[in-house]
Order: sequence, then structure tokens, then C-alpha cells
Amino acid sequence: MIQAIIFDMDGVLIDAKEWHYEALNKALALFGFEISRYDHLTTFDGLPTSKKLNMLSKTSNLPHELHGFINTLKQNYTMDMVFEKCRPTFIHEYALSTLKAQGYKLGVASNSIRATVQTMMQKADLERYLDTMLSNEDVKEPKPSPDIYIKAMQQLQLEPSQCLIVEDNEHGIQAARASGAHVLVVSDVSDVNYNNIMNAIKRAEGKSND
Repeated sequence: MIQAIIFDMDGVLIDAKEWHYEALNKALALFGFEISRYDHLTTFDGLPTSKKLNMLSKTSNLPHELHGFINTLKQNYTMDMVFEKCRPTFIHEYALSTLKAQGYKLGVASNSIRATVQTMMQKADLERYLDTMLSNEDVKEPKPSPDIYIKAMQQLQLEPSQCLIVEDNEHGIQAARASGAHVLVVSDVSDVNYNNIMNAIKRAEGKSND
């Protein structure tokens, strides 16, 4: 029986992929670097900023000495966008509040930093429904490592077979599947709705004809 649903955040509960892309490129542009939209979607999507910068150092000779400064700038730019654009959405409030009322445990496990996760969940008015909320600062290895999902399940005191993870990008899906939990793959934040989640729970429990 599924007893918990654990959500990725960016691209799942918050439509923030563009914010991260714009914020990082705004910081990189100060030093003459950029990530193309194609590379952002196919290679960098879902990775923490620190890992993106390491990859850029290997592929584009971004000086390592700039990593800390660029990372700080990027987080500041991202937070500006969060305060400007992050708002509650009915489908997600309805989904999480209904699931919570039905007795499911709920969590968020994101490759973003803790401050971003906390602020986005507060601005989206979803924090009140969550039993656990993890960021890339809570584990040694971010996604695609399964560590963050394993830790979330441990905090919820549940086995992987009792959990459904909702993910949208390649690195997150890899982490979710490696954790041993059931996985619902979505392509857009609008896919993260109560009906789709309940159908995924039924499939995981062998109760669906799909």
C-alpha cells in the first residue's frame, strides 16, 4: 500500500525551470559565458548549480575560482524571481490538501538549495502539507544519486514499496528509480494533479486496469 508521495520541486510543483535558466545565465554573462537552451534542457536540467559550474569548467574552461561568486549571484537572482513570480496554484493546493486529508504522508526532495526550497514552498502555500522537505544541502550526493529520496523515505519511516515519487527530468527520474520507490513521471506542472497521482497510486497497488 502506498502511504507517501514525495515530490521533486522544480518542474513538478513549481514551474521554475525558466527561472533557474535565466538566473544562471545572467550570472554567467558577467564573465562571458552562457548555457544554451538546448544544453539546459538536455544536459543540465535538474542538476544543482555547483554541478553545472563544474561541468562548464570541463567543457568551456570556466575558471574554478569564479564558482563561488557565480553560485551566489545565481541564487540571489533566482530568489528575486521567486519573490516576484512564485504564487499558489489551485491544482497543487487541491492535490496536496486532499492527499493529506486522506492520510498520505507528503514530502519534497529537491536538488535546489535549502533557502530556495523553503521559500518556494512558502510562497506556493504548500509547506503546511509537507511532512519532510529536503534540499541538496541535506545529502552528500545530489540527484541523480538516490540519496535524497532514500533519506526522505527514512524520515517518513517508510519502505520504498510504500512510496510514490513524482519526477520530471532525467536526473531526477534516475534517482527516483534507483531508490526503489514507485515513480510517476510527468512532463509539466499541470500533470501533477490529484487524479493523475491517484491513478499512479492505483497502478502501484495493482488496482488499475490501465
